[in-house]
Amino acid sequence: MKQVRPKKNLGQHFLTDLSIAKRIADTVDEPYGDLPVLEVGPGMGVMTQYLVEKPRALKVVEIDRESVAYLHEHFPKLRENILGEDFLRMDLQQVFGGQQFVLTGNYPYDISSQIFFKMLDNRDLIPCCTGMIQREVALRISSEPNTKAYGILSVLIQAWYDVEYLFTVEPSVFNPPPKVQSAVIRMTRNKVAHLGCNEDLFKRVVKTVFNQRRKMLRVSLKQLTSSLEGCPFSTQRPEQLTVTQFVELTNWIDNALLCANTKI
Repeated sequence: MKQVRPKKNLGQHFLTDLSIAKRIADTVDEPYGDLPVLEVGPGMGVMTQYLVEKPRALKVVEIDRESVAYLHEHFPKLRENILGEDFLRMDLQQVFGGQQFVLTGNYPYDISSQIFFKMLDNRDLIPCCTGMIQREVALRISSEPNTKAYGILSVLIQAWYDVEYLFTVEPSVFNPPPKVQSAVIRMTRNKVAHLGCNEDLFKRVVKTVFNQRRKMLRVSLKQLTSSLEGCPFSTQRPEQLTVTQFVELTNWIDNALLCANTKI
């Protein structure tokens, strides 16, 4: 069977450098080297060929039918473990029968954020996620407060995961070459079981203030509550707050909303 043609509508950029493919595949070995692995978007299996050699269960999920056919032909060992599905629509509890697993892949750039939001929704199922994404997104995820890259993804992911920026990948090792640099990261679940606040409200607060990141919190938070007297960090901008401070802010807003409802 001939090679798969990269499809622009699926954001496919096939990695061609085998040494880099092996380096990415090996990121799943730590710290959960005994857990099953789910690879997203294997394409023609440049990473799969190294993952399948590891002494652990492996499944791959691929939405492109041409790639699925290629994988069936070239990776007969995987057999029923090649899932021709849309990762974003999958019930991840069903992949390994409710068992925890490591998530990895050469993620399509245009849906990488959606993939990580799904990871967050399934954080107790995914203690580790590795893979390659657009470098700009990797910097956002791994950045610290008081930096331009620090934003929604930084706070929401770092609330639950420790993030490692592993290495940068140049466009020349892809077919077709993307117009941007790529990067490989690893996110490992931290020890936080509960944030200590209303977690749905936490997400709303983070998204609300970063959607107006140039404004002070006393301005952007008016979308959530009209009463901001005594609000902590009111004269600061969102990129200045740590995860812990966002938790504190969420609890303050939660209390302010409760008091407002009680008065009504």
